Amino acid sequence: MENDVKEPTISLTEGIVVLMMMLLIMGFSVIKLQISPQIPILFVILLLIAWAKVRRFSWDSVNQGIINGISTGIIPMFIFILIGALISSWIAAGVIPSLMVYGFHLISAEWFLPSVFLVCTIVGTAIGSAFTVVSTIGIAFLGMGLTMGINPAMIAGAVISGAIFGDKTSPLSDSTNLAAAVVGADLFSHIRNLMWSTIPAFFTSLIVFFLIGRTNAQLNTASIDRTINVLTEHFSISLWAFVPIVLMFLCAWRKIPAIPTLFINILVAVGMLYVEEPKTKIQAVVNTLTNGYVSHTGNKNVDQLLTRGGIASMMATIALIISALALGGLLMKFGVIDAVMGPLSRKLQSNGSLILAVILSGIGVNVFVGEQYLSVILPGNAFKSTFDKAKLAPVALSRALEDGGTVINYLIPWGVAGVFAANTLQVSTISYLPFAIFSLSSPIFSIISGFTGIGLKHLKMHENG
Repeated sequence: MENDVKEPTISLTEGIVVLMMMLLIMGFSVIKLQISPQIPILFVILLLIAWAKVRRFSWDSVNQGIINGISTGIIPMFIFILIGALISSWIAAGVIPSLMVYGFHLISAEWFLPSVFLVCTIVGTAIGSAFTVVSTIGIAFLGMGLTMGINPAMIAGAVISGAIFGDKTSPLSDSTNLAAAVVGADLFSHIRNLMWSTIPAFFTSLIVFFLIGRTNAQLNTASIDRTINVLTEHFSISLWAFVPIVLMFLCAWRKIPAIPTLFINILVAVGMLYVEEPKTKIQAVVNTLTNGYVSHTGNKNVDQLLTRGGIASMMATIALIISALALGGLLMKFGVIDAVMGPLSRKLQSNGSLILAVILSGIGVNVFVGEQYLSVILPGNAFKSTFDKAKLAPVALSRALEDGGTVINYLIPWGVAGVFAANTLQVSTISYLPFAIFSLSSPIFSIISGFTGIGLKHLKMHENG
């Protein structure tokens, strides 16, 4: 029988060649051709299967590798579906618009850069998308700062730093959910553990922006005032909007898993919507949860910011995750990861060296492939077993993946996020790089945590607390 056939053994050299060819193909596709990563990943899977058959791997191994890889992401992908519904319900109920309005009141002329950073962190956390923050209020802040004579690279750095903080710490963020999914960690446990590197990076960024960002120029708040007026006119803006957010934190504090937490918040948001608009038809609510909220305020920037969410909006991301997880499963099943990581893991004697290796791997994938999802998925699959052997908790790996993968992509001139930010803000990646303080400092604090052991979760400690 095919199951009884002994599978081939992969050498270190062969494993390195397979990985390098895979990275070159995906890097060329994403960086040079500038195409979405889904098809390049599927093409790499095709070539990997062809190579496996030449090496006489069985079809059972191929099928099992795909199943093993994807099965680790079933629960997280269901969470992604719920997050799509949550985003649209939070917008419709006025939760996200209220956060924006209260956040805009923090803008100061004298302390422009730190206030921009703070507002972007608030809005980014509320909507869970750094891209959306950069392409909407980021552009507005850039225009305001330019009229005050502030260096556009500094403004871009403040916007991007705040947007990444929000994206990294929001339970609505796809990259945050992905990092937790890849290692099999609970979403809220992952977010709590992120704070050991994220909070120091946040205060470092805030202090730097305070030091470099003082100005005596006058701030023209006309654009902000217009946005606030539009939001107030079309949405229910009140402190009651913070109830779902407080509820989210309470659920995290009580260690309630992500799925019931998200269900509870969706129900609460829908309930708030009916309190505000009792005549809302159930068909309209279902359409919003399914296809997303569509903003019709007449203000282009506001409509761009708030037309989002819905289950359908998550399908492209889920397709990418399924493909990438299948690729990771095949690499593990064929022994490619073990062949390359085995010799390396034997040399990594300390927890600090493990964390450093993960972060450097994430940076390497960002440099060679330019795609932030793959900078999380590939090192995540590669180091999972090594972290288990070192008795380190999954959240220790997921934090290192975020600090070396997600936040770094904005610093790569040919990276998907770097290209997007540079084109959107019309400031080159190299110019704003020194001022993207949050991205620069996050991996540093993560490495410090690894070598000092401060905030580094071990399996027993994690399971007990």
